[in-house]
Amino acid sequence: MDLAFTPEEQQFRQDIRAWVRENLPPEISHKVHNALRLTREDMQRWAKILGKKGWLGYGWPKEFGGPGWNAVQRHLFEEECALAGAPRIVPFGPVMVAPVIMTFGNAEQQKRFLPGIASGEVWWSQGYSEPGAGSDLASLKCRAERQGDKYIVNGQKTWTTLAQHGEWIFCLVRTSTEGKPQTGISFLLIDMKSPGVSVRPIYMLDGEPEVNEVFFDNVEVPAENLIGEENKGWTYAKHLLSHERTNIADVNRAKRELERLKRIAKSEKVWDDQRFRDEVAKLEVEVVALEMLVLRVLSAQQSGKNSLDIAGLLKIRGSEIQQRYSELMMLAAGPYSLPWIREAMDAGWQGEFVGAPYIAPLAATYFNMRKTTIYGGSNEVQRTIVSQTVLG
Repeated sequence: MDLAFTPEEQQFRQDIRAWVRENLPPEISHKVHNALRLTREDMQRWAKILGKKGWLGYGWPKEFGGPGWNAVQRHLFEEECALAGAPRIVPFGPVMVAPVIMTFGNAEQQKRFLPGIASGEVWWSQGYSEPGAGSDLASLKCRAERQGDKYIVNGQKTWTTLAQHGEWIFCLVRTSTEGKPQTGISFLLIDMKSPGVSVRPIYMLDGEPEVNEVFFDNVEVPAENLIGEENKGWTYAKHLLSHERTNIADVNRAKRELERLKRIAKSEKVWDDQRFRDEVAKLEVEVVALEMLVLRVLSAQQSGKNSLDIAGLLKIRGSEIQQRYSELMMLAAGPYSLPWIREAMDAGWQGEFVGAPYIAPLAATYFNMRKTTIYGGSNEVQRTIVSQTVLG
């Protein structure tokens, strides 16, 4: 197993770095490096820049309009974007539903949906969790009843990230109650502008409506929007979840935020505290270990070997690291990190009162990161999956 990058891969990194430096709007990079609020326009603007280059679907094969990069090239692209301060690509379209459409959708669906995802023009949301079905996703109850050439959808989804911006949503819906719960689930694409679809925000601890409730009241969905076969949606969902959990690990963002933590610690004069530096050093070791695990997977893929199914393990460690660096940032700033007023941050003046502009978002980041060990499949459930599939 060779974890060193080849000269060709190093040149690829330099090419990506140069392009990102030239094309990433500096005002967006500033927001990312300082954890300031990104608007829909910010995220969509970067998505369209990547889309115009053909890189929004950076993991796509060439036959579907992607660059056809291998696993290492995709990793290097993600790393350079993260370190430059690019917003995370909103994953629901290009990273999550697109691979499902490519693998299980028909040619007409691929022609209809993939171009809008690749260009960044169409914003997708994910409709999985329900009030009584989160980690136990097989117990979902949102119902889709076939009536001729359409489905009638009734039910509710919750914790739907950025659904307030959504134009389309891919949903797991129950189309049968026969047999095991998993066997009656289908994968349906729904236009969120359809009559009967409503979105209600859920305000989180950081004051943001990042997640939402989505209600379906007799929503008519053309049967042609069904992906694959009816009652086979659980198979497609598992394919998608592996992409989601690997994406949550986000080792590249962790590397960027580790550097931000060091900047804050030095600015707040706690870097000279040996005990604090010990905690930062331990976190850095964990980030390096996570990166080595990712590189092991990439090396196995490059050599054609079957790597272990460790998406759950990556999710566990990545989410815990995200929580830890947010905790250490709060600790570095001490009581100055507690004031948090969203309107003040948007006006740009709160930092003047608490010591420095970079202090203002710390409480919001800390609150927001509480969710990482829960969403995408709670870490408790992921540990059970890892113990069964990896350890035997």
